[in-house]
Amino acid sequence: MTSSSFTSTYEKKRVLVPIAEDSEEIETSSITDVLTRFGADVVVASVMPELVCKMSRGLKICADITIEEASKEEWDLIALPGGMPGANHLRDSSTLVEMLKRQQEQNKLYAAVCAAPAVVLQTHGLLVGSGATCYPAPPFRSTMTNPSDDKVVVQGNVVTSQGPGTSLLFALSLGEQMVSSKVGFLIT
Repeated sequence: MTSSSFTSTYEKKRVLVPIAEDSEEIETSSITDVLTRFGADVVVASVMPELVCKMSRGLKICADITIEEASKEEWDLIALPGGMPGANHLRDSSTLVEMLKRQQEQNKLYAAVCAAPAVVLQTHGLLVGSGATCYPAPPFRSTMTNPSDDKVVVQGNVVTSQGPGTSLLFALSLGEQMVSSKVGFLIT
């Protein structure tokens, strides 16, 4: 099945990837690349005043839209990359936090990797109970309730992962969450 036949047979999922100055580029690119290969319409939104964000290792990524523009639309998944202090910028975006709370209320999928589960989701009460995962080092793990050592944790409509080294597994898990198990992987 090709990407085009997938999207004509199944409803195309809409994915938002918010970024900021010093977000992690491997995590950002893994999410956007893999979910595009799953047939999703992936949109990158900046929480900064500018669309171009300098990532944690100096790579510059140009977002498609601002977070304010993104807030006017519905998303099947919002997936947060980590990186520091990028995760702090995501945490401090009131528009993004409201969008994540709306995802939770509507039982829609949202996810975070690296520092973002602890810095964004934990801070704003968006984790389900205990057992989520995040970057496996202090100070991040110490802020979480009973953190898991698993590379990727799926808890209902919340998915968390550890960091750059697990970002491909994280993105593949998100793709699996978005499509039926009957479809299988759509990596072309």
